[in-house]
Amino acid sequence: MRILLSLLFLVLSTVSVANPIDDMLERIDKGAKAKFKIEKVDSKKDFFELDQKGNRVVVRGNTWVNIASGINWYLKYYAGVQLTWNNPTAKLPAVMPRVTKKERHETDLTLRYDFNYCTFSYSMAFWDWKRWEQEIDWMALHGVNLPLAIVGEECVWRNMLLRLGYSEEEVGRFIAGPAFLAWWEMNNLEGWGGPLPLSWYSQQEALQKKILARMKELGMHPVLPGYCGMMPHDAKEKLGLNVTDGGLWNGYVRPSNLSATDKRFDEIADIYYDELTKLFGKAEYYSMDPFHESNDDASIDYAEAGQKLMDAMKRVNKNATWVIQGWTENPRPQMIKGMNNGDLLVLDLFSECRPMWGIPSIWKREKGYEQHDWLFCLLENFGANNGLHGRMDQLLHNFFLTKTNPLAKQLKGIGFTMEGSENNPVMFELMSELPWRNEPFTKEQWIKGYVKARYGVDDPVLLEAWNILINSIYNCPMGNNQQGPHESIFCGRPSLNNFQVKSWSKMRNYYDPADTKRAAEVFASVADKYRGNNNYEYDLVDIVRQALADQGRRQYLTTIADYNAFSRGEFDVDAKRFLEMLLLQDELLATRSEFRLGTRTEQARNLGNTLEEKNLYEWNARVQITTWGNRVCADQGGLRDYANKEWQGLLKDFYYVRWATYFKALADQMRDNTQPNEDALGGGVNANKTESELFSMALPKGPEIDWYAIEEPWTLRHDEYSSKPAGDPIEMAKKVMKYLKPLPSPPPYGRE
Repeated sequence: MRILLSLLFLVLSTVSVANPIDDMLERIDKGAKAKFKIEKVDSKKDFFELDQKGNRVVVRGNTWVNIASGINWYLKYYAGVQLTWNNPTAKLPAVMPRVTKKERHETDLTLRYDFNYCTFSYSMAFWDWKRWEQEIDWMALHGVNLPLAIVGEECVWRNMLLRLGYSEEEVGRFIAGPAFLAWWEMNNLEGWGGPLPLSWYSQQEALQKKILARMKELGMHPVLPGYCGMMPHDAKEKLGLNVTDGGLWNGYVRPSNLSATDKRFDEIADIYYDELTKLFGKAEYYSMDPFHESNDDASIDYAEAGQKLMDAMKRVNKNATWVIQGWTENPRPQMIKGMNNGDLLVLDLFSECRPMWGIPSIWKREKGYEQHDWLFCLLENFGANNGLHGRMDQLLHNFFLTKTNPLAKQLKGIGFTMEGSENNPVMFELMSELPWRNEPFTKEQWIKGYVKARYGVDDPVLLEAWNILINSIYNCPMGNNQQGPHESIFCGRPSLNNFQVKSWSKMRNYYDPADTKRAAEVFASVADKYRGNNNYEYDLVDIVRQALADQGRRQYLTTIADYNAFSRGEFDVDAKRFLEMLLLQDELLATRSEFRLGTRTEQARNLGNTLEEKNLYEWNARVQITTWGNRVCADQGGLRDYANKEWQGLLKDFYYVRWATYFKALADQMRDNTQPNEDALGGGVNANKTESELFSMALPKGPEIDWYAIEEPWTLRHDEYSSKPAGDPIEMAKKVMKYLKPLPSPPPYGRE
C-alpha cells in the first residue's frame, strides 16, 4: 500500500509540475521545454526574471503571461530568435546562450489588451483552431493578458432572438456574414454577407470554447461582448419595443437602439447575458460600445442609458468591468460621469496619433478620462491594408509623457487595437516592450536590438537599411493624421487625380519615395547571405514591395502628365511601364504565402462543409477586400477599396484589369480626340455655353467608367487561388531592384 501511495504521489507531483508554458515551448520547438526551467512565484508586482541554473535557462514570473514575456525577451535578446506572425516557430540552439547575470523587469502596467472588433473580420474571419492557437501563443509571448474574445458572438444573438420570437429566417436577415460580423457587432449594419448557415454557429461555438479555455489556461482574462442595447431595426413592429431608429451607416440600414426606459430593457438584457453565460461562461470584463460612430441624439438620456448597461452587466458579475473604446464621441462624458472608478476601463484607441487622454491632439479631452482607468493603445492599421507604416517617435513621445502627466494617473496598461494584424511586426515588438522599459529611449537605440533579434546577427548593412526606414516611412510625424499605411497607387480606382485609395484615409505625403527605394537597395544588397532566413526573406519582399509601390506612384504621375500634355507616344510608353510594374509586384508577392490572395480564399473555403457554404465564405472574403458593399454602399457610401490589399492574384486579376481598362480609355480618347470641347467653336450643342462653362470644358477630363460593373463580377467568381508560394523571393527581389532605375544615394541615416 505504501508503495502504491508513493507511486500515486509521484504521479500527482509530476502532473503538478506541468504548466501551459511547457506546452507553448514545445509548440515553438520540439524539445524546447527541456532547455528552460519555469518558476511561477507569488508577487504583488508584475515581473519576469531571467537566470541560469546549470545548462537550463530560468524564467521566473508571477503569472504565466509574464513568464511567456520573459521567454520572448530571452529568445530575442540572448538567442537571436524573433517569433512573430510570419515565423511562429524556430529551431532553437542545442545549447541555449547562458544568462550570465540575473535580469529582472517589472511593470505597473498590469493590463495588456489585444484586438479591435475589426480585427476579427479583417484578419480572423476564417481562422481555424490551428491559427488561433498560434495567435494565443503570440499574445502570451507579447504580454497580452486582456484579449477581446468575440468569436461566436453571433451564436449568442441567434439563441437570444429565437427566444424573443424571431424565426431562423429573420435571424438570418439580421446577423451579418463571416467577413462583416465586426460591423454588425458594432451596430453599423444588418445582414450583409449572410445569411449564415446553421453549421457556422456550431462551428464557431466550438472554436470559441477552445479559444477561451486556452486563454484561461494561460491566466488571461478574456473580454466578452456585453449587451449595449442593439436590436433589429424592425424590433418596434415585431416586439412592440421603444427603440431609436439607427438610421444609415454608409448606405446600410443600422440596427435600432433599445431605449433604456423601455419596460422590457432589463428582461432583454438578462436574456442576452443568460445565453452568453450558457455558451461561454461569465467574464470579469465585458466590451460595450453603445452609440458607436453616431451623432448625439437629444432624445437619449446618455447617463441613464449608461447606467442601465452597467446594471445589466453587474447582475451577471457584480465585480465585472465595462471595457469601452475611446473613439470619436465615445465614451460620452455625460454617460460615464457618475460611474465609479474601477467600473469602467477605457481604451484610448489611437494613442500614437490622436490621443484623447489629455495631451495635444485633434481629439484631446481637457480632463482626459477623469476618474476612470484607461489603456494606452496602438492602432497602427486601418482596413488591414498592407504597407510599411509607423509613428515611432510619436509613439515613444506620447507613451513616456504618461510617466509625468497628472491626467495619466489612472493609466493601467497598454493595448493593441489594430484593425488588421499580421503586418509591420516592428511596431508591435516595440509596443509590447514599452511596459517593461521604464527609462525613455530613442528609436535608433532600440532598432539595434530589433535587427539582431529579427535576423539573428549583428549586421551593419541591415542596420543601415532599418535606420533609413525608421527615419522615413516608420516615422509619420505629429500633425499627420492619416489612417494606416501610405496606400499603394496600384490598389486605387483609376482617375486623373488618384492619391488616396480609400475614403477617410487622410493620407498625406510625409516621406521621400527615394528613401524606401534606397532602403530596399541596401537591404537587398546582402540577400544571398540570408537565403533561407525566414524573417529576412519576409522583410525583403515587404520592403521591396514598398519601394516598387512608391515608384509606381511616381510612374502614375508621369503617365497622367503625358495625358495632360497630349503626348500620345510618351503616354503609351509610360502607361505600359506602369502596368509592367503592377504585374511585377504581383510576381514578387507570389513568393510568400503571407502576400497571396490564395491564403485568404483557402481559409474561407476550408471552413465550408458544402459547396454552397464554401462559395458563400469565399464571396465574403472577395467582397470585403474590393467593393466591401453593394453598389450603393461601395460608391455612395465610400466603402469600396477600404480593405485594399497588395496581394498576389488580386493585383493581377482585379487591380490590373481596372488600370488597363482606364489607360486604354485614355489612349482611345487621345487617339480619337474626343475631349468634350470639340464643338466649342462650331455652334451646335455648345453654342449657348458661357465662358466659364467653355473654360471648364477645355480642361482634360478622363472617361467616365462604371467601375462597380467591372468589379462585382470578380467577387462572384470561384477560380482557384493557391496559398503555396511560387518563385524565389531573393531572385524576384533582385529582379525588381534591377527594373527600378537607381537614384542618387542620400547620406545614410542614423550612423553614429
